[in-house]
Formats: sequence, structure tokens, C-alpha cells
Amino acid sequence: MKPIKVLFVCMGNICRSPTAHGVFQQLVDNANLTEHISVESAGTIGYHVGGSPDPRATAMAISRAVDISKLVARKVNSDDYVQQNYILAMDYDNLQNLQSECPEHHSDKLELLLTYHPDNDFKEVPDPYYGGDKGFVNVYEMIDQACANLLAHIKNENAI
Repeated sequence: MKPIKVLFVCMGNICRSPTAHGVFQQLVDNANLTEHISVESAGTIGYHVGGSPDPRATAMAISRAVDISKLVARKVNSDDYVQQNYILAMDYDNLQNLQSECPEHHSDKLELLLTYHPDNDFKEVPDPYYGGDKGFVNVYEMIDQACANLLAHIKNENAI
């Protein structure tokens, strides 16, 4: 069985999507599913390509025993729409950017991450970049809960 590929997407790939990448990777590792599920992250813009995650996102993740410090920012590319099984945007703007470039026959792979959040009032993961440290805490909490439900969904949908 080919690995199920999961891609988390935000704007610059330095705050929200690397946080989701790290959280989800740890959940996959803890469930002993690394041979079944592959995890990546990317941005819809290329401003930070080759850069590290925002130090505040890294510090927040480390405080929860998740290390995202070695992740490297990249931009979504056309191969992602073909190769990935799940492409999860952090907000509507990034979802629209993905939809505008995604071939129609792969558009069913695109959705908001918070579709999997237990609180239906949450639709978008807010960008914490211009906020204070509390913004990174809130974002981490939202992502953590959504990723746990996403993993359960993937396991159920793919019988793993």
C-alpha cells in the first residue's frame, strides 16, 4: 500500500502549516503509522521558501514536546495536487488560492483543516504572525484538536 500523503497549507509555511505538520507527524509517529502516512507542509506564497518556521511557532511547539525546528518552508507546486491525498488549508484565503490552481479532477482533496475540529464554530486557523504569543498558543490548541480528529478520520477511511 502506498503511503497516504497529507499536506498542510498556510500562506508562508512558517507558522500554521509547519505547526500542523509537526503536530500531525507526532500523532502519526505515536500511532506507529509512519509507513502508512506521509506528512508535509507548504505555503501558497514563496516569500519564505528555504526558511525555518517562525521562532514563536517553534517555541510553542517545543513547549508541547513537538519539534518543528528542522522543517523548511516551501511553496505548493503543481505536483502536490496530483501526489497528495489530503490538502488541508488553514483558512479560506489559502483554500481559494489552492482551488484556483488545482486541476478540477483533484479538487476533492482540498478542504479546511478545521473541518476536523470538534467545535463547529471554528472555521479558520487565524494567522498568529502579527499577534502576540497568546495567538500561537490558541493556534496550537486548534491545530492539535483538529489533527487528532483528522488522524482518526484517515485511519477509518483507509482502514489502517
